Amino acid sequence: MNMQIKCLTVLGALAAGTSLALAADVTLKIGDPAPKLQTGKWIQGEPVKGFQKDKAYIVEFWATWCAPCRQSIPHLNETYIKYKDKGLVVIGQDCWERNDELVAPFVEKMGEKMTYRVALDDKSVNTNGAMAVNWMRAAGQNGIPSAFIVDKQGMIAWIGHPMAMKESVLDQVLAGTYDVHKAAVQYEKEKADEAKTQSAWMNVNRAMQEKDWDTAMTKLDDFAKMIPEDQRENLDSVRFNILLGKEDYPAAYALASKISDAHKDDAMRQNKLAWQILTDKNIKQRDLALAEKIAVRANDAAKGKDANIIDTLARARFMQGKKDEAIALQEKAINMAEDDQQKANLQKSLDEYKNGELTSK
Repeated sequence: MNMQIKCLTVLGALAAGTSLALAADVTLKIGDPAPKLQTGKWIQGEPVKGFQKDKAYIVEFWATWCAPCRQSIPHLNETYIKYKDKGLVVIGQDCWERNDELVAPFVEKMGEKMTYRVALDDKSVNTNGAMAVNWMRAAGQNGIPSAFIVDKQGMIAWIGHPMAMKESVLDQVLAGTYDVHKAAVQYEKEKADEAKTQSAWMNVNRAMQEKDWDTAMTKLDDFAKMIPEDQRENLDSVRFNILLGKEDYPAAYALASKISDAHKDDAMRQNKLAWQILTDKNIKQRDLALAEKIAVRANDAAKGKDANIIDTLARARFMQGKKDEAIALQEKAINMAEDDQQKANLQKSLDEYKNGELTSK
């Protein structure tokens, strides 16, 4: 099983389904005093017991199973290196972790890409984690990675995705010139606008769950008008799913080809698309040639160094009757596996290829 793709799909569905409920319970906003730190064990770096007046802080929430977190960690590390001598402390706050024992090996493997402080969550009183509850849930943040900037007065100055964090904000926070009140007003406006778009998105999601594909497409068009034009292209993957639901396969695969052509260097996007074409149980007509083409692009973009992507390409080859090529690729993927669980999953597929029978997804 291609676990990376499964993870992303499930997380996306959960985020869409829970966002409105969480937004209604928001009690922590920009301009509020930062909650106290209630971390568990510190995995890396000197423990931070409280916020000091001469320093600013980034508290970033992440987990080992979160693929987007892996992408944002090196970026956050670059920010840390640039500003650490100017009074910035970065805390990588692990949260929603399925197995805390995986965190230390993960951090060690990241090495120079993750040199800032890292802490587990405190689950001694609440199994959900004190930081996850008092920071993430309180702020209505239902997805990771999520970051909070705490200024030198101990106030929440910024909340959002770490990749969207602007250096100009950090410069002003560290200089003591950042207007937190103005930021709070802007944040409230953005949240109000977000609530409207969330409601529109829920209409799309509801129609898709009910398999009312025509309504889903109409609602998606309505939703597209509410977001910036440069973000609308991201909705193509949703359109693709709607077209698959309608069983309009010519249109669906034409769109898939368009998505692939537009993102030739995006290995993860290419891989997700190819894997879906190959394994979605609801698809009655698979374009295996297209799936293979997209999988090759994914592998090229990853420079042949991602076991999950090679696993996808192997499956594409096997499903087209190229058994020997599939076996060779799958053996390569196994040799690149990051852990025993991934290796076991890849081995299961290899065994099936050798037996000439595909049963796993």
